[in-house]
Amino acid sequence: MPDTHALVNDFLNKLKKRKIEGSKTTAKMTAELLRSVISQQRIPNTNQAGALIQAINAIGEQLVSANPVELAVGNIVRRVLHIIREEDLSLTTASIGGLSLQALSDDEDNVDRDDRPVLSAAAVAAAARSTLRAPSLQTLLEDVPHSAAIHQSSSSAGDSEEKTKSTDKNSRSRKLKHNVIETVNDLIQDIATCHELIAEQAVEHIHHNEVILTLGSSGTVIEFLCAAKEKKRNFRVFVAEGAPRYQGHTLAKELVARGLQTTVITDSAVFAMISRVNMVIVGAHAVMANGGVIAPVGLNMVALAAQRHAVPFVVLAGIHKLCPLYPHNPEVLLNELKSPSDLFITDTGGHNPSYMYRLIADYYSADDLVLQQRPISS
Repeated sequence: MPDTHALVNDFLNKLKKRKIEGSKTTAKMTAELLRSVISQQRIPNTNQAGALIQAINAIGEQLVSANPVELAVGNIVRRVLHIIREEDLSLTTASIGGLSLQALSDDEDNVDRDDRPVLSAAAVAAAARSTLRAPSLQTLLEDVPHSAAIHQSSSSAGDSEEKTKSTDKNSRSRKLKHNVIETVNDLIQDIATCHELIAEQAVEHIHHNEVILTLGSSGTVIEFLCAAKEKKRNFRVFVAEGAPRYQGHTLAKELVARGLQTTVITDSAVFAMISRVNMVIVGAHAVMANGGVIAPVGLNMVALAAQRHAVPFVVLAGIHKLCPLYPHNPEVLLNELKSPSDLFITDTGGHNPSYMYRLIADYYSADDLVLQQRPISS
């Protein structure tokens, strides 16, 4: 198995040289890297979750610094940290529940002992007299091996108890890692299938004879529109070319190749066409905590046109693109981002912009918003 440091350094180089393109690919590779780190990480018998969190924090800080613009990296790091906290809390709750059940069982045993027959007063007195009587030489000699056996038995019991405690701690640490890895596997699967899950909702939003306007080149948008066509929806797509990179040309070629009626328009024609459009559907590079969207150049113009003519504005984005940060970092964001969307469609369903805070609370922990190394507290 490759060394963890080699895997991390290789991924860092790819991020710095921009060899990884697309939020989905970046998010999936980040999750796979963190899964490898967790599986190879040695954790102590105490505060296993704290050790894992510190290790992921240290690596996550390097990954985010390598390419601050790719917000999907930080999103996945924070998701994994949240998973560790949730699994640790789940195991702690289960262990507390087990102790409660054991205490209840002990109480029942005590009740059973109380039901046993009590010794008579004569028997108690005889036992007391035997205890108070001065021991004879024979009794002393007979008691020596017995007392040694008692000491040896108590010592063995203590060693056995220590071994049991150590075994329980090792078992808990293995169980924590196993549960975290299983949940990260589910996260990787969700990222891989996010396009399909979003596309399944297309028939609920696209209807016959509608005109759709889009911008930029997004795989999520392609799958969404093609899924509607497969459900026998007949509609037309206008694609803004998206200068200066002209990603709209790439998107239009893909849509035409898959049988959709597509027309490319210049960016300056958006305001002239918007009154004929039934819906604007766009992808996003990231969705910020306030509902602000990071998307291709020209989206602000399209959003203003849609707002002016009261045209529904829909943003398609997987949950891995949901960022818990607010747009205030000048190194990443140059414009003031506000929510342009009437509806966000994610792999978990459609959500209003005002619901973003709830999704963030479900998928991220407040302690992980700022990625930095912290000392392990025992």
